[in-house]
Amino acid sequence: MAKKSMIEREVKRQRLVNKFAGKRAALKAVIEDQDRPMEERFKATLKLAELPRNSSAVRLHNRCQLTGRPHAYYRKLKLSRIMLRDLASFGQIPGMVKSSW
Repeated sequence: MAKKSMIEREVKRQRLVNKFAGKRAALKAVIEDQDRPMEERFKATLKLAELPRNSSAVRLHNRCQLTGRPHAYYRKLKLSRIMLRDLASFGQIPGMVKSSW
């Protein structure tokens, strides 16, 4: 099980990403628009830099929904490999069976 503080940190980051997504998108659109004056684009760059760092989606890290494990994460199921194997062994994932030979 991951430390509670690490799980809470990811939750906080997700909240910040959701909160500032619209503002970040608008500022990036201004920055990338080549038709706008250079001064306006530079001001938008400075405003973007003033936003919290954790509001950037790049800083999010995928974690297992059950254990919080950050490695060996399956995006489709939102689980780590360990929990995927356990749940599949107990037959709790439809259509998935543990292979044996």
